[in-house]
Amino acid sequence: MDSAYRKRLIAIWIGIAAVYLAVLLLDMTLRPTSMLLTVLKKGAIYSLVAVSMNLLNGFTGLFSLGQAGFMLIGAYTYAILTMPGDVKTSESVYKYYECFITFDTGVFIGLVAAGLMAALFAFLIGWPVLRLKSDYLAIATLGFAEIIRAIFQWDVLGPVTNGANLLRSYIDLTRVTLPFTDIPFPPTLFVFMVSGICILIIVLLINSSYGRAFKAIRDDETAAEAMGINLFRSKELSFVISSFFAGISGALLAMFQYTVQAQQFKSMMTYEILLIVVIGGIGSISGSCIASFLYITLSEWWLRGLDMGTFLGISAPSLFRSGFRKLVFSVIIMVIVLFFSRGIMGDKELSIPRMRAAFARAAKRMRKEAAG
Repeated sequence: MDSAYRKRLIAIWIGIAAVYLAVLLLDMTLRPTSMLLTVLKKGAIYSLVAVSMNLLNGFTGLFSLGQAGFMLIGAYTYAILTMPGDVKTSESVYKYYECFITFDTGVFIGLVAAGLMAALFAFLIGWPVLRLKSDYLAIATLGFAEIIRAIFQWDVLGPVTNGANLLRSYIDLTRVTLPFTDIPFPPTLFVFMVSGICILIIVLLINSSYGRAFKAIRDDETAAEAMGINLFRSKELSFVISSFFAGISGALLAMFQYTVQAQQFKSMMTYEILLIVVIGGIGSISGSCIASFLYITLSEWWLRGLDMGTFLGISAPSLFRSGFRKLVFSVIIMVIVLFFSRGIMGDKELSIPRMRAAFARAAKRMRKEAAG
């Protein structure tokens, strides 16, 4: 390991430690209802699901629109498994059904089970749908997500899913504790840690031999097959892994929202995730993370005042107060797409040398303007 690489590695770990320390300090100083903490938690959750979608769409070249369905499976699995047994039998949640699953598990087992259940469904439907290509694959996976949402509301599955009714009283972010203690785990830090570990695993996968096989399939399937890559097995692996992490992100979203209902996981959620991937850059992990926080910040925080007629102290026209936020947000997205046709990061990753070069270019431009 040369000294330059060692320095970059140390700088990366110092940066990660600084981010987690800042999140911990915010968790300890701000109120739990703070909008900043809400944006950070939801942004981290959407970062994970966007990166999982980018693994499939950006790095393997498979156009899938089933993320909302896999998130639904993960959310329901986590909620059912972590809901205390006495709650299930007391009819406080399962009022119209007798719950079939009476045992309960811990948080971490629930998260892993959520990912595994989503991966199992992906493995089963992958056999028929992954033989399709392009738009046909997108339509098939989108149809799967809609079918899953309908099935989970089916009365026959009521003893497990509670039908179309809400699931609640499971372990949410406010009830997570440090392992083997009763000390509360800082909620925002917990979401960042789980999402960060999952994204790190995806990054390691992309940089492995499996990731190179995924990229080869994306670039040219014929050439990849000629090199000895099993196309179907590699596609299935990418599909299952992407769904596994989508299931975990669904479980995190359930913890964040405190309630779960199949109606929440509509196709619009998949479109939002796809928009984040496109804005960040198809084939860029850091781009997906940046776009996730930017999307959540704009839609959930900075532009929310426009619906009330104000933004940063400026009054909006009374004609556009209702829904004015969505209009401005759509214009912002159009501007980003027009000026960044390949997304904010394109297919590049955020790195220290690239940041240093960007700052150097900006400083040089400012000196020229000052001199002129």
